[in-house]
Amino acid sequence: MMRLLSILFIVLLSACQEPDTVKPPASKDGSSESWDPHFPTELVVVTRNAPTTWYQGREEAEGPEYDLVRSFAEFHGIPFRIEIVDSIGEVLQWMSEGKAHIAAAGLTDTEERREQGFVFGPEYYQVQQQVVCRRDHGKLPRKIEDLVGKNIQVIADSSYVERLNELQQDHPELQWQEVEDTSTEQLLEQLWQKQIDCILADSNIVSINRRYFPELLVAFPISEQQSLAWVINKDWQHLVGDIEKWLEQKRTSGELAVIHEKYYGHVELFDYVDMRQFIRRINQRLPKYMDDFKRAAAEHELDWILLAAQSYQESHWNPRAKSPTGVRGLMMLTLRTAKQLGVESRLDPKQSIEGGAKYLAQLLKRVPESVEGEDRIWFALAAYNVGFGHLRDARKLAVKLEKNPDFWVEMKDVLPLLSQKKYYKDLQFGYARGSEPVRYVQRIRDYQQVLQQHFSNDANGNARPQG
Repeated sequence: MMRLLSILFIVLLSACQEPDTVKPPASKDGSSESWDPHFPTELVVVTRNAPTTWYQGREEAEGPEYDLVRSFAEFHGIPFRIEIVDSIGEVLQWMSEGKAHIAAAGLTDTEERREQGFVFGPEYYQVQQQVVCRRDHGKLPRKIEDLVGKNIQVIADSSYVERLNELQQDHPELQWQEVEDTSTEQLLEQLWQKQIDCILADSNIVSINRRYFPELLVAFPISEQQSLAWVINKDWQHLVGDIEKWLEQKRTSGELAVIHEKYYGHVELFDYVDMRQFIRRINQRLPKYMDDFKRAAAEHELDWILLAAQSYQESHWNPRAKSPTGVRGLMMLTLRTAKQLGVESRLDPKQSIEGGAKYLAQLLKRVPESVEGEDRIWFALAAYNVGFGHLRDARKLAVKLEKNPDFWVEMKDVLPLLSQKKYYKDLQFGYARGSEPVRYVQRIRDYQQVLQQHFSNDANGNARPQG
């Protein structure tokens, strides 16, 4: 089981790592457009294979940095190619040798790197360096002095090394080990396996990975907020202005917020006890119902892993689950909804899963076409929890508040307002505990992400042998 828990980085590295290539747009006669010499004919971008940068998803390349690069290239109408290297040191070497136009690899804009001659673009995200340890592996450090004598490892050529060098000036006894050809994600796994005492990691990396290694704990922050930014080829540093223009437009349109929501919006809520229990139940309970989830999901064109994650949020995969309000079964259907769906027994696992899948598919079809991408399923899940009428009310309220009713990142802020009288008094369906569907969707996304990494990316959902 321990090896099955250590999935995230191994699965990502085992995915195909062929460079992504996006071709230039074609003119009406099929020929390539003429290119502005201000831009390269093909934008070469170097990055790393990691969940906070680039990785091969279930169907196509994904990752925060990948989505940003694609947005920038599409905004300026230029093709791009992603090149994958193994470490931060290699990323910086590529830029030193002029082999790429941009490095989009979760790099911190530091004074030392600028002194080394690296050119940075504008900030697009902020992170904080954190000391991460395992909660049950020795006394938890609370200050710099507590790190003395501990086995601390950090990746070479990283901003963590720069920070530790600064701290060592006041704490000369502070020691650490710099490791080559290893990622922060791999160090987090080794930390979870109790092979080392503590590591340094950026807050966004910690937020994603503590789902897979719930015993990991942030001991204390070790830096102020720091800026993530792209490194720009010296010979192409005029692109900095174009990046600034693109960033400003995307901030205004809300696209940057949507990208952030896609990868980080669900990780703010973390329950250590719940996640540990969930991971155990993947092996203890899920196998009994996995074929039923797959069958129902296929019939209604849903992702079986999403359906399983939703079921866990509803019932913890307990077929006899019952709430104080009378909803029952694996998919916690109301008696009225069950009758409408043709479910004779809500306590029958097969019937409950089939009914829940059918109901979710119906709600998904009711989501307006103006809602795009993954947001469609988040809207449908929210409606499953709070009712479509309240979701419709929230969309109307969003327009009134000058927020975009088609973006889940906006609706996360609007839905909780349904519990405040000054907002719900003029709405058709009135009061609702609007915070509940927000937490509901967040938890399902959490469970879905863990399940996706627990199983291989093949259509059958069989566990991939690890090695």
